Amino acid sequence: MEAVKLSRIVEKLAPELQSFLTESELDLKIVLRDGLALLEPHDAMEIVQHSICEHQNQAMLH
Repeated sequence: MEAVKLSRIVEKLAPELQSFLTESELDLKIVLRDGLALLEPHDAMEIVQHSICEHQNQAMLH
């Protein structure tokens, strides 16, 4: 298991997504069962999508 920031995953596998994410989203800690070395680009996209959804669920709407 390896814990990394979402920013590190995005930098390595999907740098084109970085401008679409907020600093707080990029700062999220993600626990990877098999580590960063085994991730594929489609895995990164799935992680980003899930992280955004979770982050939005925690946000308060006014």
